[in-house]
Amino acid sequence: MSVIEKSTLPNLIYRGKIRDTHDVGNDVLLMVATDRISAYDVVLPTAIPGKGAILSKLSEFWFKKTEHIIPNHLLSADALSKTLDTFRNEVADLGEIAKRAMLVKKAERIDVECIVRGYITGGAWSDYSKTGTVFGSEIKEKLVKGDKFPQPIFTPTTKEEEGHDESITIDQMKNMIGEDLTNRLQEVSLKMYNFAHDFALSKGIIIADTKLEFGFINGELSIIDELLTPDSSRFWDLAEYAPGIDVPNFDKQFVRDWLDNEGWDHSPPAPALPEEVVNSTVKKYKEAQEKLMDISDE
Repeated sequence: MSVIEKSTLPNLIYRGKIRDTHDVGNDVLLMVATDRISAYDVVLPTAIPGKGAILSKLSEFWFKKTEHIIPNHLLSADALSKTLDTFRNEVADLGEIAKRAMLVKKAERIDVECIVRGYITGGAWSDYSKTGTVFGSEIKEKLVKGDKFPQPIFTPTTKEEEGHDESITIDQMKNMIGEDLTNRLQEVSLKMYNFAHDFALSKGIIIADTKLEFGFINGELSIIDELLTPDSSRFWDLAEYAPGIDVPNFDKQFVRDWLDNEGWDHSPPAPALPEEVVNSTVKKYKEAQEKLMDISDE
């Protein structure tokens, strides 16, 4: 599989942890999901071959499937093809970039990440183990790791350009962006999660939690960036799920676990991933895509 660590298209305006964004004019952006991978908000020195293509295809799949809930920034595949054709004579790896690209409408981003948690794991489990709460939310029930919450909970964070995103309370979010917008984002985020969770269950995957990003496009609240991918969500194997155990997953928890076992302190630079971890991660991402989209290995 080919590796794209950086896009070679012109007019680069932003290089995030994973995505390179190019301005193609008329309030339209070309976003390329590279094969870079991050953990604990640090970009790792080892890329995951083909990962960007999986992220883009899954995001497109979910954007189209959730249009009835909220508008999104995705433009048509025909528009993407026509835009990429303009670079055909100047970009050598255009075919590989095309697999990883989305053409999107420019949005005024809301600088808060909307996280919905349906099951207690990761940072939520760590916080609960220490405080009995989950990022400020009171939990009345006694839970074990991996338990399903009685109702999904909304736990926003800041969105930092560098370093770690920081958990904030809903009241802090209201102070940042206003009460009405906070309430709207919470409502839509929970609705998106519940819809996706139920759909994924029918495909043998539990979506334990997910991260959503929003912005305004021509004044209309819209969902942007990526959606319900193995990078932005925890995908568990429904057939193997049981509270109190580490559930087999189809996301980058495998990478996090390896990094933790290596004793990495979550500060840059991160260690390089060995070949077996890279190969296992590729397999997990592809399996998530195949299960959710009902496709076989391409």
